[in-house]
Amino acid sequence: MNIAAIVIGRNEGDRLIACLDALVGFDPVIYVDSGSTDGSVEAAQARGAQVVALDMTQPFTAARARNAGLGKVPQGVELVQFLDGDCIVHDGWLDQAKAFLDQHPDVAVVCGRRREIYPQASVYNALIDAEWDTPIGEAKACGGDALMRVEALRAVGGYRDDLIAGEEPELCLRLRQAGGRIWRLGAEMTAHDAQILYFSQWWKRSKRAGHAFAEGAALHGSPPERHWVAETRRALLWGLGIPLVIIALALIFGAGAFWLGLIYPLQVVRLSRQSGWRWALFSVLGKFAEARGAISYYWRQLSGGKKRLIEYK
Repeated sequence: MNIAAIVIGRNEGDRLIACLDALVGFDPVIYVDSGSTDGSVEAAQARGAQVVALDMTQPFTAARARNAGLGKVPQGVELVQFLDGDCIVHDGWLDQAKAFLDQHPDVAVVCGRRREIYPQASVYNALIDAEWDTPIGEAKACGGDALMRVEALRAVGGYRDDLIAGEEPELCLRLRQAGGRIWRLGAEMTAHDAQILYFSQWWKRSKRAGHAFAEGAALHGSPPERHWVAETRRALLWGLGIPLVIIALALIFGAGAFWLGLIYPLQVVRLSRQSGWRWALFSVLGKFAEARGAISYYWRQLSGGKKRLIEYK
């Protein structure tokens, strides 16, 4: 059985070369390029990958790039591994993932452990590495790296092209509604290079998450899924609602109301009991960025503005 690999990227340089060189056992390998200027297209062609140049006159989304790759998968190919160009597939992953799908025909998507290559490079890389450490077993969603059944993907229409973030959970929701299951194995799947070294990058990434929460809740927030409703509410409460209440009370009762802002360090202390102070601190700070992302989504809906990709690297 041929198993395709679809890699998406733009200006990934040496990381793309390492990604493609690790794709042993995949056929075909399809690389979808989004306007690279660093020789990525030539590097992919030199390694035998089929290159798809994404139409950059249209607004870019990772979902559109993945769909463009899916459209080039030949008939007869039953499985496809999606991954980003800054990821490297581990030896042995393909065999384990395929064996699991062979034994579980009702599973549409299987994913494994994604880990950061350089978690020590920055506090942000370390936080992302911890973010990838999710429970094994049946799951609601996967990330950008996963092995999927082509037939199941095509049956639900693939990814939603217009989503600028959160396209994988949205796809998985529709796959589950169609009867497919999502499963996470404990096996090592990919090594990822987030390369987030600055606070501004982390802030933009958190803002993008808030946008995804709000849009996901708007699309699938009704019962029984309630997709990302709780996440959106938390972002708006901690990142917008509480600050506005404190400011309003200060205007009415005086500056003493600002003492209510102590609720934030108290929240950090409370959350630190779960996963440590570093995660707790950035979780609380991230709510302000997430709220901005959610507001940007609502404003675009009201104003009729165009979607803009929120890039952090």
